[in-house]
Amino acid sequence: MNIINKRSIDSLGYNFVPAEYLPEGKDEYHLRNIQNRNGIQYRGLTAWEIEVLVRNRNTSDDWNKILVSDAFNPELVKNCQFFGLVRIGKLEPCFLEYHNLRMPVGLYNSTIISCDFGDNIVVDSVSYLSHYIIGSEVILVNINELSTTNAAKFGNGIIKEGESEHIRIWLEICNENGGRKVIPFTRMLPGDAWLWSKYRDDEVMQERFKMFTQKEYDVQRGYYGKIGDRTIIKNTSIIKDVWIGTDAYIKGANKLKNLTVSSSAEAPSQIGEGCEMVNGIMGLGCRAFYGIKAIRFIMASHSQLKYGARLINSYLGNNSTISCCEVLNSLIFPSHEQHHNNSFLCAATVMGQSNMAAGATVGSNHNSRSPDGELLAGRGFWPGLCVSLKHNSRFASFNILAKGDYPAELDIPIPFALISNDVAKDQLLVMPAYWFMYNLYAIARNEWKYQDRDARIERIQQIEFEALAPDTINEIMRSLELLALFTGKAYAQKNNKRPLTDKEYTKAGRKLLDDHDPVVDELEVLADGFENSERKVVIVKIQQAYDIFKELVIYYGILQCLQCIKTFGIKTFSGLTRQLPAKPKRGAWLNVGGQLIPAEALEKFRKNIHTGKVKSWDDVHAFYTAQAAGYERQKFEHAIAALLEALAIPASALSATRFGELLQKAVQTKAWLTEGIYESRAKDYSNIFRQMVYDNQQEMDKVVGKLEDNSFIAMQRKELRAFKKQVNRLIKEMKL
Repeated sequence: MNIINKRSIDSLGYNFVPAEYLPEGKDEYHLRNIQNRNGIQYRGLTAWEIEVLVRNRNTSDDWNKILVSDAFNPELVKNCQFFGLVRIGKLEPCFLEYHNLRMPVGLYNSTIISCDFGDNIVVDSVSYLSHYIIGSEVILVNINELSTTNAAKFGNGIIKEGESEHIRIWLEICNENGGRKVIPFTRMLPGDAWLWSKYRDDEVMQERFKMFTQKEYDVQRGYYGKIGDRTIIKNTSIIKDVWIGTDAYIKGANKLKNLTVSSSAEAPSQIGEGCEMVNGIMGLGCRAFYGIKAIRFIMASHSQLKYGARLINSYLGNNSTISCCEVLNSLIFPSHEQHHNNSFLCAATVMGQSNMAAGATVGSNHNSRSPDGELLAGRGFWPGLCVSLKHNSRFASFNILAKGDYPAELDIPIPFALISNDVAKDQLLVMPAYWFMYNLYAIARNEWKYQDRDARIERIQQIEFEALAPDTINEIMRSLELLALFTGKAYAQKNNKRPLTDKEYTKAGRKLLDDHDPVVDELEVLADGFENSERKVVIVKIQQAYDIFKELVIYYGILQCLQCIKTFGIKTFSGLTRQLPAKPKRGAWLNVGGQLIPAEALEKFRKNIHTGKVKSWDDVHAFYTAQAAGYERQKFEHAIAALLEALAIPASALSATRFGELLQKAVQTKAWLTEGIYESRAKDYSNIFRQMVYDNQQEMDKVVGKLEDNSFIAMQRKELRAFKKQVNRLIKEMKL
């Protein structure tokens, strides 16, 4: 049975906050008065103004509760019902126009309960408008319900006075069973979500994070909803307990409930037709269009949901786009793209710069008896067309999976690899360094486009977009060891040698690979522990991958040296050596929401949480900022350690002559990369199957553009020329 409460009409618009929750000496408007910062001086109505309002078919339970500014024009208020305290700013005889919507300033055909209005607003055909503070030059047209309740939380996972813990909103990210759930709050960054979801065994940190979140907000009841200046809302059904920033645009939404919609003049947010969004937070510059469904979610700044996408129990990182598909129980770092109606992502942590192709099914394919599996994917994750994966699985950075139904869990520690399922031979194939062999255009453009598209205004976390960075370099260094180990094992098996230790296999394999022994090409090199099955996992093109990985580590080290020289204005080689770390150490790094942080620094930070030195989310965010400030130096020291390790020399052996040789080698590597970028794109133009839909070259050029006019390739070639000049100048100046 529906319980319908019947009360006196005289109470409509009053007693917004139950008496038991009012602080001593305060009335129900004390928080509203703090929230209203428009600076307008309100006064009571004159007898003439009341007469005009009545003549215009307006009603009020108490005309003394209608307060107005000195520039109020009663002729611009018609056919409205007022209940409770209503304050109205300037109304001038003009109209507001936005996207060809032209509406006269004023309040028309609406029921208004206990609201504040700024100057020159438009309110027309709002059937129920209750407990909102509305800015200036706002347009509200054709809305069924726009209201706020006394315990509104605006999407934040807090509880108000008198509420029980069970009503708190949690985001069940990363795992369908809720084992990694976090409490959403407006300022939650990707790093916050990752830290909270990751270290579940750290009970002290878990409890502190919960405390930090609750402290972010006042637990008092009675906060009004707000709609910022110049926001437009039209043709929308239900908006309840929604805080909306300035310059937002909402049109044709079905239901918006318990949300924060951050928006500003510099980064306006938009919600379009058919959208239903409940229990969530939209960051600055976000967009949601065309029938999307979002329930228990956070959209970090400048992210988008479009074309019927479903986002549930998930965190979507900055500068990401999800269209047409379904994403559940996932934590997605910045710069993710998923555009296809039949792609599905569930119970995953995806660490950014990722792309989900059509038909890719990542989730709900568990190898356990409970939906508690997870997938962890490093930066640059790209499951190709019609890929189906088992949980649990884990992938290193920049892994691409070829079309296929993968029958068992995968753990691929090698970055930049192509993974494919060879059904005919019933084996898994892994090609390390695939991107650098065959698709340099894509890997280089991935770096550039995400840097170019980073529209964040508040850059608290320094997001790393370069393909070669501390995380991938560490993965490459581990891969060099693994490739040597697997090669040594394959060689021993081929020659029926006695079993050796892993250290001995690695030593033997490294010698074969470093010497470019032709026997390597004759070996069937198998990997251990990459797939949860008994079938073979075959490593292909191992010699090429080994050589490329070593060259990339050296190239990366030289790039960081050049950056150090530029930063400190170093003129001599001895000046550079003074910048080198006394004891080069290649430590572990972690991807914390897209920001790379040394594991050692993160461990110290966690101890500071335990000791109480970190007291709030402000302190957590200050940690990110401090790490960003020291990132270039830490990155340089890490790169030097990796460089020396790849060269197998101590720091003392890095002479001026050797450094000069490495600079020249870096130029060669840069030239190879640049040419590879061109060649990988040129294949699209020379392929006869690409050409066959065009009658002639001119038609093809008009449709796809000329290869010679490709601006990205031109930019890469320009960078190569500048790099050569920089190196030549440096060699001359330092007399290397």
